[in-house]
Amino acid sequence: MPTRVLIADDHAVVRAGLRALLGAEPSLELVGEASGGVEAVELALRLRPDILLLDMSMPDQDGLAVTRQVRAQVPAARILILTVHEDVGLLREAMKAGASGYVVKRAAEAELIAAIATVLRGDLYVDPALLPSLLGEEAPKAAPEEDAREPLTPRESEVLRLIAQGYTNRQIGEALTLSVRTVEGHRANLSAKLGMHSRVELVRYAREHGLIQ
Repeated sequence: MPTRVLIADDHAVVRAGLRALLGAEPSLELVGEASGGVEAVELALRLRPDILLLDMSMPDQDGLAVTRQVRAQVPAARILILTVHEDVGLLREAMKAGASGYVVKRAAEAELIAAIATVLRGDLYVDPALLPSLLGEEAPKAAPEEDAREPLTPRESEVLRLIAQGYTNRQIGEALTLSVRTVEGHRANLSAKLGMHSRVELVRYAREHGLIQ
């Protein structure tokens, strides 16, 4: 069964672009479009989508208010914020409101598809453009004891390095000559071995262990 997606953006051109992008993905089904925040909440309640692609800035009700209402009334829906604002403070507010991901609108199409896949797995998604600022603001966590953690294989280290550089699963597969399914398996192994499930945690680990600068 395809993933049911609702889009909410007050710009018709943006909605048309999202419509075309979703139409090219057999695993995704567009179930509705909203041109404002109030309409987005109404459609979310009626259609019960799996994913809500939500513009942060709309004239009648902003994305934060919509996120709070949809999370309270349709808790199963994953909310992916789409925005022009590369603002870590706004990112934090969105996550606090209940959003599952934050994507800057200038991101490539493949990035948005990767973001949808990430939040469907139950993970948080943060646009790679914001990760350096986000990591710089966060206090470092104490790392688990090295001897209590299973070491990564060379291949897992390669996959982790590319994840930290913002590659999508498809791009990692192309770079390492692997299928997307194999890449997903390596990502699952990384999460299990390291006890880390968000991109932010994986990037921090990669930096701390010299896999990226």
